[in-house]
Amino acid sequence: MGYKKWGKEISFADLAFSKSLEHNRSLKMMDRINRVVKWRNIEALLREYYEVGTSKEGADAYPPLMLLKALLLQKWFRIPSDPELENQINDRISFKKFLSLPLDKPSPDHSTFSRFRSRLSKEAMIKLNDEVLQEFAKRGLSINEGIAVDARLVKSASKPLSNDELKRLKEKRDTPDGKLDKNGNVLKFSRDLESDWTVKNDEPHYGLKEHASVDVNNGFVLATTMTSASVHDTNYLPYLTLGSCHTEDPIKKVYADKGYYGEPNRSFLHLNEIADGIMRKDTIGAKITQIEIERNKKISKKRYIVEQYFGLSHLYDGAYRARFTTIMKNIWDGMCRQMAFNMFRGSKLLTAT
Repeated sequence: MGYKKWGKEISFADLAFSKSLEHNRSLKMMDRINRVVKWRNIEALLREYYEVGTSKEGADAYPPLMLLKALLLQKWFRIPSDPELENQINDRISFKKFLSLPLDKPSPDHSTFSRFRSRLSKEAMIKLNDEVLQEFAKRGLSINEGIAVDARLVKSASKPLSNDELKRLKEKRDTPDGKLDKNGNVLKFSRDLESDWTVKNDEPHYGLKEHASVDVNNGFVLATTMTSASVHDTNYLPYLTLGSCHTEDPIKKVYADKGYYGEPNRSFLHLNEIADGIMRKDTIGAKITQIEIERNKKISKKRYIVEQYFGLSHLYDGAYRARFTTIMKNIWDGMCRQMAFNMFRGSKLLTAT
């Protein structure tokens, strides 16, 4: 087994469409991204972590870079499913050109994209996002001078269940029979049993919570992860801060809303010599002063950037609802969204200068 290869000779179809491609806006956007992303470095990392295609036996596999770029297309062009991604690749000339897939060759099957997700680890995605951000830093864009952290609720991919029913199904899932379908085969599809309940603004919510940190200068997403909805936001400030360190330059300040206020987070920032940009709130013993109110207003003008990311991904990527029924798959999906978002933003910033 190796990787599928295609000749570089120009086909009649390539010649026939070459003139029209000059006016293709989608292709112009992809070309802009190609100019600022070092795909060779991305490919080298992929081959470290993705073992499919390295064996000498079996049929040739699709190159991992092609599969990753296909999933980035899914994010950039709001494609809701893998079957539709397969269909769009077969239908759109610009997609095939971006993937270096000849016009007369079909797209990988939609199941290939699903298997690629399951085989490429979370660690690999962290390294890939780190590579993208480091490259932007080398080209003069600030990455982690100051960061804003926040969290948002995400609806479960499954219908809500009561806590008692969730407990019963989890106990059943842990048994040998609970991992099989009615025909005795291993379960291929199962409902989400990792979501849970929380209340926000007096409204009950069943699902997950995405925690993210964003660079306050250029709006790059520096870290993202997913938990059950009931997990408190404040617990993830240290995790997001450490996950935002993509260069040797130290993080100077962390901005956060009142939900992160408390001695543990303030001590964490102090011990790591990071300026405290956490908004203050009333406590049992005292109310905040007028100076602290004014300070909160100034902080809100910085930390809006993470809410902007949430809003854009909510609008364009359907991020308000989980795509998958396990937290790990949704974490992977969030990291893919992070990569797509950063590549698009970086390409706009670097080509505008």
